[in-house]
Amino acid sequence: MISTNFKRAVSVLSFGLIAAAGTAQAGATLVTIDGSSTVYPVTEAVAEEFQISKKGAIRVTVGISGTGGGFKKFCRGEVDISGASRPILKSEMEACAKAGIKYFELPVAFDAITVVVNPKNTFLNQVTVEELKKMWEPAAQGKVAKWKDINPAWPDLPLKLFGPGADSGTFDYFTEAVVGKAKSSRGDFTASEDDNVLVQGVSQDKGGLAYFGYAYYAENMARVKAVPIVDKAGKTAVSPSMETVISGKYQPLSRPIFIYLSEKAWQRAEVKEFIAFYMNQGAKLAKEVKYVPLPAKAYEGNLEHLKKGKLGTVFGGTPEVGITIEELMKREGKL
Repeated sequence: MISTNFKRAVSVLSFGLIAAAGTAQAGATLVTIDGSSTVYPVTEAVAEEFQISKKGAIRVTVGISGTGGGFKKFCRGEVDISGASRPILKSEMEACAKAGIKYFELPVAFDAITVVVNPKNTFLNQVTVEELKKMWEPAAQGKVAKWKDINPAWPDLPLKLFGPGADSGTFDYFTEAVVGKAKSSRGDFTASEDDNVLVQGVSQDKGGLAYFGYAYYAENMARVKAVPIVDKAGKTAVSPSMETVISGKYQPLSRPIFIYLSEKAWQRAEVKEFIAFYMNQGAKLAKEVKYVPLPAKAYEGNLEHLKKGKLGTVFGGTPEVGITIEELMKREGKL
């Protein structure tokens, strides 16, 4: 069965190809987006609906080069909007400043990074952050090769790890939350910026484990199994869901996701129209692709910040773990 997200992706890809080939002929204007594969399902859903509403007058292309890859292009002025599954980092802020790129930070939804295993895995019904650390920390490379190496109660089965690549914001956030330092990870795992590759890897290997955004799990529940995360108190195993993200119980793997808009792009009429559509339809479409929509005040606040010209980030360029929706709203000045 072809998933809704896959059909949307094909549709948007088709729109992108049409835009590339036919913009000059049709005189259509173009909005360019790149970045996070986690933010992609929301943005491509918005892009599809927006393009339909404009009847081809405005084209939108959406790429997936990872959060880091997207910021590289964004800070070179190559794209109008960058999707990010973490806030912009200090090094990226400096790169943008050096190139004269000013930007707006617009949170669009909340995600739950989901740890998954093969459905035939019957022994892993929950996992602690410490156990995840034993799997993924740099010291595990070449040493932690079987499940029993992590927990002696687990079987003598090869551990096959799949995860986002180094340009991924999900990679940054997960390593910060689990290992304690962003980008600190063993290197002997199958890496890809395409989360569908990670899904496929785990679905085909009984000893497989991966992590990625909740939307990709929601689209592939028949192929992979989500593993509940034991809370900080070590008492309760919490599964990823809209309810546990909203309540703040799914920690430390809940996180806000963003789009970053360049000030220069914001001056263009077609970009203004697209962003207005995104903020009006974002909550509905975020929910449709299985992310947690933000309160209405968040999207209204984004538009207000654009109107007032509130540039920059409220995060200061340093990684943060465990922020809740309420904390995000307060920090962004939307409560």
